[in-house]
Amino acid sequence: MKIVHVITRLIVGGAQENTILTCRGLVDRGHEVTLIAGPETGPEGSLWKKAEQSGASLIKVEELTRAVRPLTDIAAVRQIRGILEDLRPDIVHTHSSKAGILAREAARRARVPLIVHTIHGMSFNRTQSAIVRGFYRYLERRAGKVTNAFISVADAMTDQAVAAGLAPRDRFTTIYSGMQTNLFAADPQRRCRVRARWGADDDAVIVGTIARLFDNKGYEEILQALPAVVERVPRIRFVWVGDGANRQRYERRLQQLGLSDRVYLTGLIAPEDVAAQIDGFDIVLHASRWEGLPRAIVQGLLAGKPAISFDNDGAPEVVITNETGRLVPMGDIPRLTEAIVEFAEDKEKRVSCGERGRLLCRERFDWHNMVAAIESLYVRLYSPDKPR
Repeated sequence: MKIVHVITRLIVGGAQENTILTCRGLVDRGHEVTLIAGPETGPEGSLWKKAEQSGASLIKVEELTRAVRPLTDIAAVRQIRGILEDLRPDIVHTHSSKAGILAREAARRARVPLIVHTIHGMSFNRTQSAIVRGFYRYLERRAGKVTNAFISVADAMTDQAVAAGLAPRDRFTTIYSGMQTNLFAADPQRRCRVRARWGADDDAVIVGTIARLFDNKGYEEILQALPAVVERVPRIRFVWVGDGANRQRYERRLQQLGLSDRVYLTGLIAPEDVAAQIDGFDIVLHASRWEGLPRAIVQGLLAGKPAISFDNDGAPEVVITNETGRLVPMGDIPRLTEAIVEFAEDKEKRVSCGERGRLLCRERFDWHNMVAAIESLYVRLYSPDKPR
């Protein structure tokens, strides 16, 4: 089949890694794959080089940007439509909210036989004003009318989309986001090296967070919990993996709290080096206010690290209290504090929850299984005789 994937930007992120692995897997299975993306990168880092290695043909659309700019967005639709009319694909598969809205409209105008959209996270969410949520919900409903099938990275995404009226439930399929699960096998020597780089001895308990240093990623909540946690567990240390626009703000806040020596900021880390950072962790902490299904949690569990997360979106599908970690009510700082302290002080619980998490995620999130499921969905829905 001729398949075109479209995503807004190829920054370092879960949706982007998912999309590139999907393209790579479909190429390996003999399909003709093109990946369209906008030009933007940022402090999170770029995945363009990794996309180039996927085997898919790459097309950069300069007008495809994350910000809402009506004239530029109209130009992007026209540009993508022209590309699709030239390529005449059997399937257009869109990712992320902006590319999903624009490229599905372009695919409709180009009379693409099959349009698929993956929901990595809802474009309208609890962090937005009612007006903004309503506007994006309207756009998603409109795009949903021309979408033959939706892929959700978690059952929670399907529930939210159906409740919002995007499409009937029978148009949704949950396919968990695939990862190179073999990369996250524990490596004791790698663990020692990375912890030495952080200045952490064997006795330290490392609580790691992998997320952009940006709004709504949970750092504000973690900062609120830090003083009480450090007071109760003197040997605890925190490592924040990632970079972003809020780095200086968080560094200033840590200085004000007198906790700069308790938090190590790694800065930008290449995706292939994330597994090494996780090896150094004892606990994975994810306090984001909204996600699809947090990729960082799954990566931590694959490495045998228990997870602590707010109870939102897809997190409960992998973070099972007292089985793989601890779920905390959304925004509840005292309970977040208690969960961190509990796991920091109980090594036996960390080991048992981490092992259960590893077994849960090892097969469910393997990228080969993801690609096979996506291809199966395409085959089930695609008809080569469908008129354009």
